[in-house]
This record gives sequence, structure tokens and C-alpha cells, in this order.
Amino acid sequence: MSIVITDIGELVTNTGHGRDRLGIVRDAAVVVEDGRIAWIGASVRAPDADERIDAGGAAVLPGFVDSHAHLVFAGDRAAEFGARMAGEPYTGGGIRTTVGATRAAGDDELRRATGRLVAEMRRQGTTTVEIKSGYGLDVEHEARSLRIAAEFTEETTFLGAHVVPAEYSDDPWKYVSLVSGPMLNAARPYAKWIDVFVERGAFDEDQARTVLAAGKDAGLGLRLHGNQLGPGPGVRLAVEMGAASVDHCTHLDDGDVDALASTTIACMCGDGGWSSTVATLLPGAEFSTRSPYPDARRLLDAGVTVALATDCNPGSSYTSSMSFCIALAVREMRMTPAEAVWAATAGGARALRRDDVGHLSVGARADLMILDAPSHLHLAYRPGVPLIRTVLHDGVPQ
Repeated sequence: MSIVITDIGELVTNTGHGRDRLGIVRDAAVVVEDGRIAWIGASVRAPDADERIDAGGAAVLPGFVDSHAHLVFAGDRAAEFGARMAGEPYTGGGIRTTVGATRAAGDDELRRATGRLVAEMRRQGTTTVEIKSGYGLDVEHEARSLRIAAEFTEETTFLGAHVVPAEYSDDPWKYVSLVSGPMLNAARPYAKWIDVFVERGAFDEDQARTVLAAGKDAGLGLRLHGNQLGPGPGVRLAVEMGAASVDHCTHLDDGDVDALASTTIACMCGDGGWSSTVATLLPGAEFSTRSPYPDARRLLDAGVTVALATDCNPGSSYTSSMSFCIALAVREMRMTPAEAVWAATAGGARALRRDDVGHLSVGARADLMILDAPSHLHLAYRPGVPLIRTVLHDGVPQ
């Protein structure tokens, strides 16, 4: 089956260079066939197809690529959020509350909860989502979380090293051995990536290196949570080990920025290249914890590739809206609207090392959205307004 979308006022392809990375095409049309982009050109020259969608002059963008989300969990932590808004600091300790609820939940309950969030994301334009484990923290429940996550996405991440569970609080290295041995073996059939929370109250540099090295030996790609609650070794460890992404990046010194910039790969396309270790920023977490926002401008000016993601989780960022994160990035992190849109689409694809999503060009996966607005600018210009009119995933209207 083929679909032609005509009368596109602004088509964001993400195939441009330099300051015009969005590669905007005006008065455009797109043909989708067998789940892929088959043709792009002027609307007046659009070929026939089995089905026609008239965009009515609206903007069309690649689907959002949310490269950091924690969706397999039970319960919520609304009371914790209320306490933070009343002045209590965020420490990450509430993760253990979710671990207890998740361990107690049945498979069907977790499957329904995960599916609800994935559907919620899809309605808001997210067509690719990474899903982490991390709320099981034992062999059985980490493997179960990843098995359920794999029902919804191919981008699954083993996060057994989220925090040290209470039963190992007196011997964290014993837990590291569990994560990098039996737990990794059980998780491996369902995981594409491995992640670790490198932070005070979680895992130190040596513990994180041990977990990541075991994951790499098992054939998993590497990701890190780093430099969220304060300065630390996370960013430089990510660069040292060749991680695809280091996420949060809230508290960086010049050495951290230089390390990320040093991974930039020269690009013959003329856009200055891109970083092999992407800095994934999660402004929903700063919003929900009343913490300082990352300085995206500093990273961008240094030539670092930046992605945006929701960090959707029940404790520190219970949002599934990439549009909301774009608005926060523009208002609070000194990104331009174009930079934020690119980071939420192509940037997320880079963080997942994917070349089939995050852009619209012939041969790319037909993941796209039609806005109820004439321009990508409206995603930041009209925060909180539901502007996603139609979503296509694998070429199928959702």
C-alpha cells in the first residue's frame, strides 16, 4: 500500500547542513510505500498513490526519537513529587520505592502499564523509543522487565546498575558482581544496550567500568547516566569506553565538554561532523526536581552532538511529551527551536546509532508526524498545546 501526503507547507527532512540542518522543503509532498519513504518532491508533481492525505499547508516532521525512557514499572511517586515541590531535595532514593512496586506486580500489569505509556508517546509523535529496565534489580525481575520492554521496542537497555538495592547496601561490590554476571546473562537475550547510573548514591567510577566492560564483552552497546546531581566521572568514562550516549550532563566542567567534543567525527557532508558519544539532555528531570538545567548552548558551541529525550519515569520526570522537552530546551537551555527539533529527532537517532529514523529521505523508515501548525517553530512557540494531528509509524497511520 502507498500513501501520498500533499500540500505540506513545511517539510522538515533533517538532511540539511550547518545552520540549515533541518533541510526544510516548502510546498512539498511525500510518498510512503511499504513502510519507507519512496519519493519527496514538489506537491504539484506528486505521483498517484493508493491513499492521499492532504496536509493542508501544515508542517511535517520526522517522528520523535526518544532515546532515554524508563517505562516498565508499577505504581507512581506523586507524593514524592509533591514533597519536592514543597521544598525537599531530590536524591534519587525513591527509585527503591518503585522497585518494590514493580517486583510485586504481575506480568500483565506491567505489560498494560508499559503499553499505555508507549501509546501515549505515539499519540504525541514519538515513533522510536528506548526502554530501560532498572526497577527489578534482581536476576528474575530485570530479565522480566526487558522481556516485556522488547514487546514494544527493539531499543532495550539493561539497567541493573540503577541503584544498589537495599539487600546489598552493606556490600555494593557483591551487587556489582551480580549485575555483571548472572543478571547480565539473564538479561542479555532481551537487551541491545547496557547502562549504569554513575552518581553519588549509585555507582562509582570503578563499579561502573566493571559493569560496562562486562556488558561490552557480552556484545551490548554502552550508555551512561552521568553528571546529573553533581560533578563526577560519568562523562569522561563514557568517552573513554566509547559509549553511544551519556545522559543528563547537567554538571559539566571544561574537561567534560572537551572530552565530548573530542569524539566528533569529521563529516564530508559539510555540517561539521557529529559526536560518536552524544550528550543526551533530559530537561523534564530538571523541571520535575527543580534542579539547574544543562547548558546546551555550551555543548553545541563546542561542536558536541546533542539529543533530547523525556527520561519518562515515575519519580523524576513523569512526562511522555517530547514537545514539552523541546519547549523547555528552548526556554531554559538556550537552544534555538531548530536545534531542539533536530535534537529530538535526528539527535535521538544518533544517540541510538540509528540511520533509518530521525530524518525523512528516500529509503528512510516512514516515521513522521503532521502538525496542526504551519511550522516546527510552534512546538516551542505554543507549549502545552496538542499540536500533533497525525502520526505515521512504519508508514501506517496511527
